Amino acid sequence: MTMTNTAATPKAVVIRYVEAVRDGDADVIHDSFAEDVTWHYPGDLPISKVWHGRDTVINDFLGGMGPILVPGTLEIELVSTIAEGDRVVAEWTSKAKTVHGGTYDNRCIGIYTVRDGKIASVVEYTDTRHVAATLFPAL
Repeated sequence: MTMTNTAATPKAVVIRYVEAVRDGDADVIHDSFAEDVTWHYPGDLPISKVWHGRDTVINDFLGGMGPILVPGTLEIELVSTIAEGDRVVAEWTSKAKTVHGGTYDNRCIGIYTVRDGKIASVVEYTDTRHVAATLFPAL
């Protein structure tokens, strides 16, 4: 039997994904998601909705933050993870300079569901008031 990503624990899959975001590893980010992944970003921001599909999550949701952040300033730090079965709660910090002249500095929690070694769904919670003020100041 060959070892594949399906042999990784759900916690290992999520840690690998967060570290790939931190390191800017686009291939690992892509490979971390199931093709039919959903990412729910609650709130009333322009990015608040349920995003459907790997390409949409990567290109439109995650990639949509790129033009708002000053290149080379994003810092991601994984603070903790808790896993039970196929669900993993990950806590991380995100810091970056914004093109609007501010500093984004937020603490986030994501509830990940992992299926067959891939992230199948995410519900993310964060300080949306800080997101609005720093990333969408024109709102």
